[in-house]
Amino acid sequence: MVAHVDLHPVPVANDPTRRLGQLLAGLLLYGTSMAMMTRSGLGLNPWDVLHEGVAGRTGLTFGTVTAVTAVAVLLLWVPLRQRPGIGTIANVVVISVTVDLVRLVLPDQDVFAWQAALLLGGIVLNGLATAAYVGARLGPGPRDGLMTGLAARTGWSVRIVRTLIEVTVLAIGWLLGGTVGVGTVLYALAIGPLTQAFLPLVTYRKR
Repeated sequence: MVAHVDLHPVPVANDPTRRLGQLLAGLLLYGTSMAMMTRSGLGLNPWDVLHEGVAGRTGLTFGTVTAVTAVAVLLLWVPLRQRPGIGTIANVVVISVTVDLVRLVLPDQDVFAWQAALLLGGIVLNGLATAAYVGARLGPGPRDGLMTGLAARTGWSVRIVRTLIEVTVLAIGWLLGGTVGVGTVLYALAIGPLTQAFLPLVTYRKR
């Protein structure tokens, strides 16, 4: 049985050096993992299917679309009375810049072994990165906050709200031309257990 992990936000004044460093590392790794999965060509997570679809239609970079989408999601926080933290703002900026920089140096792959390595490595890294930035307890990412805010306002379970959000963005992204494939299914199955496994190892606990 996995022990309960407290993820409620903690003031930044508590152990700021360790937590801000962990937040930054987690976001850098998250952007890197996104770039790896996009270059695998084997399918993306639902939000990145949307990002890729919009990028293909607009000519904007993948990272730019990621940032614009995050800002749009943050606007939805207003009626939900959600409050961003330093981690929320850092999430928007660091991930969008990192994913574009890594994509510049990481080419698309057409050899299956390399595609599979990028996909699997990207999924595992994404799980670790998610646990790291969430475990810093400096505020949720825009999409995480939308999920918890909707759950609080509607009374629906987080599982139902997350499923509805991700099915919706996946469908829109697919219609716009985003890549849906085996990686999309594998990510959906693996990301929850991976994040849960890493969280107890990296989550900040108040002394």
